[in-house]
Amino acid sequence: MRLLIFGSNGFVGPYLAKEFHAHGYSVFGADVAEKNANPYCEGYASCNLLEPKTVLSAIKEFQPTHIINLAAISSVALSWKNPELTQQVNVGGTKAIFDACVELGLKPEILLIGSSEEYAPSSTPLNEESPVDATNPYGKSKAEQERLAESYRKEHGLSVHCVRSFNHIGVGQLPKFVIPSWAKQIADIARSGKPGVLKVGNVSVVRDFTDVRDVAVAYRLVLEKGDPKEIYNIGSGSPCPLKEVLSTLLSFAPVQIEVEVDPNLLRPTDNPFIVCDPTKIETQLGWKRQFDRWKSLKAIYDSFYNE
Repeated sequence: MRLLIFGSNGFVGPYLAKEFHAHGYSVFGADVAEKNANPYCEGYASCNLLEPKTVLSAIKEFQPTHIINLAAISSVALSWKNPELTQQVNVGGTKAIFDACVELGLKPEILLIGSSEEYAPSSTPLNEESPVDATNPYGKSKAEQERLAESYRKEHGLSVHCVRSFNHIGVGQLPKFVIPSWAKQIADIARSGKPGVLKVGNVSVVRDFTDVRDVAVAYRLVLEKGDPKEIYNIGSGSPCPLKEVLSTLLSFAPVQIEVEVDPNLLRPTDNPFIVCDPTKIETQLGWKRQFDRWKSLKAIYDSFYNE
């Protein structure tokens, strides 16, 4: 079993590589950086999804039986700033992976990472049958990625699995995302020993946060046991108001911190409620969360405080 992870140097990559390595896989990585930053990858290729020749080269070198594509423009905020690049990377890059497999005559099990942002706004938890109608360029690109997967299943017989992941958190996530952004700001103020100001965006929304280690297990189960023709939601199923997350993170700091809304952090549109219904993956594939959300928040804060 040989797993190739595109985007292996990112936040999820090391957790995913560790999970698969622990279950007997040889794990290989591919990313835009020149050097490997993933300690669980035994081989590495510098690769850019916008350069199909490098994608072909990586797949040819490692001859994977399994592929996971983590490489993406994964920030909703960034997708608004550069929708064209979001489309090129998330859809065009996925096509480059498919085309390389077809050209090489390989049929690995492939996993694509979709998003809760694909769904139409809803005031109730989202299941796989909920309407898909993305309200931002990131979500639209992920929905198109799924349509591309269906086309390659039919036309070329590729085995492509698709998941729609809800927010996941953990140590190592970049501060361009909301929770590590807050945790880093609060930790920096706490280290100074003086009162400070925390800049935030819209805190009046409800989201669904899952520890990245649980998400890695879910990805493995889908790739090993899932039906390629099915979509699987991955999330906790537990609504979490951002105000509650903010209050918890602020409680870790021993100094007074004022919260200030920064207009630059507000999005053109922001769904007020995005929560997963994980019934399908739990009942069909036996996935169960192991990690407590609030302990995860403390670990994230501590990682910034001690850096």
